[in-house]
Amino acid sequence: MKHFIVTSPTMYKSKIKVIAFDADDTLWINEPYFQQIEHKFCALLENYATHHTLSQELLKTEIENLSFYGYGVKGYTLSMIETALKISNKTINIDIIEKVIEYGKDLLSKPIELIEGIEESLISLQGKYRLVVATKGDLLDQENKLKRSGLEKYFHHIEVMSEKTEAEYKKLIKHLDIAANEFLMIGNSLKSDVLPVLAIGGHAAHVPFHTTWAHETINHQIKHEKFNHFKNIVDILIHLK
Repeated sequence: MKHFIVTSPTMYKSKIKVIAFDADDTLWINEPYFQQIEHKFCALLENYATHHTLSQELLKTEIENLSFYGYGVKGYTLSMIETALKISNKTINIDIIEKVIEYGKDLLSKPIELIEGIEESLISLQGKYRLVVATKGDLLDQENKLKRSGLEKYFHHIEVMSEKTEAEYKKLIKHLDIAANEFLMIGNSLKSDVLPVLAIGGHAAHVPFHTTWAHETINHQIKHEKFNHFKNIVDILIHLK
């Protein structure tokens, strides 16, 4: 789906006190690892269905399971197992199930590769703003990735949400003891990092990543005075100054 974006040069006229960063594909690379595992999963089950059919069935199962497992590798692994059982009509060999579990563990142990320019940007912003991480996913996994990334020292607060809703952002802003218009959210998802923040009166900046999970895409235009789009994280520094 295409993203239609209208930027605003007046985005930072009001005083920003807190800058929140999404984690996956904003601080570090994440989605390409999932795509690599999905390709392996489809190859593993190619005797049962085409890669396209398997990918679509896996996505459908993932979305159906979000209310049970939430976001993250563990839920993804369970969704792969469920998809394998479904596609094979429960005839799948136990060796394949073991392989899928291995894929999940592989995802959890992937090296942390920082997004280009992110650490330099955090160094530049630290001390001028309160910096926080506002992400979703599995708590243990996200905490481990943040520690392994070496970026933990730059952040005042870490918030791992089960879902990025208006209510969750309101809770975060209340916890930070600021007004909504003093809050800026930076992330790669228009659906999760931009729309709910704008809806509650905050500022939002979209920094796209070259791959995005299908569930996070939107296909409508965003027009808002507190919204802007940047090619990379470093470009935001110019506007903040």
